[in-house]
Amino acid sequence: MKKNPKKAYRDAKSAVEKAAKKPLGEGSRFKAVVKSAKASGAKNPEAVAAAVGRKKYGNKKMQAMAAAGRRKNTAHKSKK
Repeated sequence: MKKNPKKAYRDAKSAVEKAAKKPLGEGSRFKAVVKSAKASGAKNPEAVAAAVGRKKYGNKKMQAMAAAGRRKNTAHKSKK
């Protein structure tokens, strides 16, 4: 059974709206935009989310958030 693309897009859009209320830098906003781009049919949704972030926050701040996310991600992996 195929998924309804309009429902997937609506769900992704509501996820973006919920994530917009969360603190900046924890990654939930980025993940929500990736989900929305994927529902819209983007070939590379992560690139779309990165481009949107760079436009909104600028290259310097986006790089800082990406570096913080990488540090946070490696900290979780080392604890396992």
